[in-house]
Amino acid sequence: MIDRILLIDDEANIRELLSRILTLEGFNVDTADNGEKGLKLLEKGTYAVLITDVKLPDVNGVELVKKVKAKYPYIEIIVITAFGNIHDGVDAMKNGAFDYLVKGNDDDKLPLVLKRAYERAMLQVKVSHLEERINSRFSFGSIIGKSKKISEAIEYAKKVAPTDTTVLLLGETGTGKELFAQAIHNANKRKNMPFIAINCSAIPKDLQESELFGYKKGAFTGAVNDKKGFFEEAGGGTIFLDEVGDMSMETQAKLLRVIENKTYTRVGDPKERALDIRIIAATNKDLETLAENGGFRKDLFYRLNTFTIKLPSLSERADDLDIFIKHFIEHYSSKLNKMINTVSPKFVKELRKYPFRGNIRELKNIIERAVIIASNNELTADLLPVDVINSQPGASSKSLNEIEKGHILKILAENEGNKTQTAKALGIGTATLYRKLKEYGIE
Repeated sequence: MIDRILLIDDEANIRELLSRILTLEGFNVDTADNGEKGLKLLEKGTYAVLITDVKLPDVNGVELVKKVKAKYPYIEIIVITAFGNIHDGVDAMKNGAFDYLVKGNDDDKLPLVLKRAYERAMLQVKVSHLEERINSRFSFGSIIGKSKKISEAIEYAKKVAPTDTTVLLLGETGTGKELFAQAIHNANKRKNMPFIAINCSAIPKDLQESELFGYKKGAFTGAVNDKKGFFEEAGGGTIFLDEVGDMSMETQAKLLRVIENKTYTRVGDPKERALDIRIIAATNKDLETLAENGGFRKDLFYRLNTFTIKLPSLSERADDLDIFIKHFIEHYSSKLNKMINTVSPKFVKELRKYPFRGNIRELKNIIERAVIIASNNELTADLLPVDVINSQPGASSKSLNEIEKGHILKILAENEGNKTQTAKALGIGTATLYRKLKEYGIE
């Protein structure tokens, strides 16, 4: 736990007095009488705040600030300077000190300043821990699986990640395209800048241009103020365009301009704006065929196709199924406070023969459902949905459209026709669900 205070001062009486005052204020205080001893304590301990005199026998406190902040950026530093040497305190602030106090004049201010410095240090530690958790969750190490195809995809992604090259991720729904995009972003120098994920199919085509690139006040009815688009919001970082095959032709033209010229314009604004951004696109469609048939711009396809990574479906990585089952059982057991420690052979057997049209996302939903309704510590086959139990080993020979239609009908029935809840259960946008219902002739 980072909770201690380090006080460095070569005057024993001042060191003991300040240490006693700060201890009475509730702080855990360690002391040192010179810079070298202080640095050794910093290496061994976990300190939130350093209080140091400017005049030390072996080092200048102003330089000590610079050295400590370079190695321990989360530590806040308060510098104590003698009257008449206030410029030392100012220089220390320039080197990263939190504040400076004048000996004799500001002694009563120290507890209050220390509390403020301590609070900032603890906030920085919390933010740092949060960033670590996010980065570990969305890193290449968080991508589960050891099969050849997924390992190859990860290796390709690792190679392109440090560059600013546009990446196209191809894969069926539920194969982890957004996870890959986030991992690529986090392995790049842009990792501390925004990562914005957009599902193009969830935005009506007549709104895509204004949503993605923004608009100028008065550009159309309802445009009462200037508005930034998602591209501008992601400036300096990465934008992930999922389902890019559902992008309108007008928006495709603007996307092409961003890729080629690093510029864009808001709707209704002739002013061209520069844009520094990394683009990762994804689709479950055959963009090349779409481009050949006029459903997608050829020039944009060739630009997006600079570096393509194919993500395998779950059926192409059967060796990873057991790993996923174990992982999701452990995850949802912990999340739902269940003690699932046994899985029946039939439970696994039924999952192995199921085609998983929704891939990893569908498997995850099935496992979550089973853990929720389990009444003891074992997952048995009767906890699986009916269509999983009734699936045959040869079910995968059915067309993907038939499987998807059947699955949508099943989830729609489970949600009593509620399309919003159905879309959520399927892991897709409501607009995508309506499009699929229309496509399959489902009323």
